[in-house]
Amino acid sequence: MSPRPRGKPDSELLAGAARVIERVGPHRLTLAEVGRETGLAPATLLQRFGSKRGLLLAIVGQGASGVHEEFARIRAMYRSPLRVLQGVARCMARMAKTPEALANHLAFLEMDLADRDFHRLALAHARQFQIEIRALLEEAVRAGELCKCPAAKLATAVHAMIGGSLLGWAIYREGKADAWILRDLNVLLGPYRRSRG
Repeated sequence: MSPRPRGKPDSELLAGAARVIERVGPHRLTLAEVGRETGLAPATLLQRFGSKRGLLLAIVGQGASGVHEEFARIRAMYRSPLRVLQGVARCMARMAKTPEALANHLAFLEMDLADRDFHRLALAHARQFQIEIRALLEEAVRAGELCKCPAAKLATAVHAMIGGSLLGWAIYREGKADAWILRDLNVLLGPYRRSRG
């Protein structure tokens, strides 16, 4: 006898749960709310993920394992390494559709910092993210878009700047988050840009 099909893939359920988190934050998330979002009974979600904590860990785990694929998706859209980096910044800005949505994402970060299991996955995500940024910076040097630079240190600064820029936008609330981040990114990379003359 073959096992019953699982129906919706985990990736679809986790995307639905992420939408709920964006609306209400991880602490107020309930399996009932995720069930309404995904069209599944809470019991089915419990069977799939074990608990609300298991569901939240699966979301963080998917993020950690999917960094390379997300960068590859953005890479496919542009030929210029710096354009790809700008695309990454715009992608991160999607967390800040509103200041409230960003606050709900930051509530997830609180869990990442306070809980060992969440932190392990968040650290894996951060390390891979920085590796990908460094690769783009090194490619930008080879492509003549940037002068020779300390790519590892600059990647750390770019990574930190993206997070800090999102917070700055949420506080000042001027214009769109993506424009705010791109402005800060251009200021940071400005001294390393190769002049086209």
